[in-house]
Amino acid sequence: MSAYDRSVSEYYSKAKLEEQILDALKTTGKNIDELLVDDLAALDEFHIRGRKATEELAQWARIRADYSLLDVGCGLGGTGRYLATVFGCNVSGLDLTEEYCRIAAMLSARVGLKSKTFFRQGSALAMPFADRNFDIVWTEHVQMNIADKTGFYNEISRVLRPGGQFVFHDIFAGNNEELHYPVPWAADNAVSHLIAVEDLRSILSALGYIHVQWEDKSSESAVFFRTVLQRLRGQEWPPVGLHLLMGDDAKTKCENMLGNLQNNRVRVVQAVMIRGR
Repeated sequence: MSAYDRSVSEYYSKAKLEEQILDALKTTGKNIDELLVDDLAALDEFHIRGRKATEELAQWARIRADYSLLDVGCGLGGTGRYLATVFGCNVSGLDLTEEYCRIAAMLSARVGLKSKTFFRQGSALAMPFADRNFDIVWTEHVQMNIADKTGFYNEISRVLRPGGQFVFHDIFAGNNEELHYPVPWAADNAVSHLIAVEDLRSILSALGYIHVQWEDKSSESAVFFRTVLQRLRGQEWPPVGLHLLMGDDAKTKCENMLGNLQNNRVRVVQAVMIRGR
């Protein structure tokens, strides 16, 4: 792992995260030996608009049980567990942070999905998978930490079968103004690398991707953060929530994201593309 990769991984790592997650679930009355996928939803959906965004993308992609799916930057594996449960497909997850992969495997075992979800630690720029191995490559809120955009999207194309679908939900540069930090993926600009949407379109076009569905979700994303902050007004975070992953400054990160969205410093786009044959 490079020095830069270590700095990104260390940003996401949290001391005693597994213990904190299990303790939080117990606090809400859950039996940690008989968990359901929905019991983890408030924690698992570590991306803007949570489960709703995952459901939308899955509907757009028309996932089938016989699909093999790769979730790049899988985090704790929540998306993979949801997709495996609802659609019956096999999901492989890749994440740079070893701790996330270990906890993802633990949670999948606790909800009975050990045979349907698989997690590996590794870099999105050198994925440990064979060429043309997946029907769908899925990624949510990952490329912001990756400076080599061309390398990232080339690697996705390498492991995706011709005619397969590239599904993404990501954060992009807006008006080129400096972001207000910290944000969920970075404390400052040292590990934050946003690309303009127009530049992304150029990269994907050069790789032969065909546009299926593409929507700007910036306004809806601002509503999401506004709602989170309204619920927190004068209150603490609920026991199980994204603050377990974002840390003690989770509220500040949400406030900054709301401001960044409202002032067009960032944009949020989700899409389904088909890799040309």
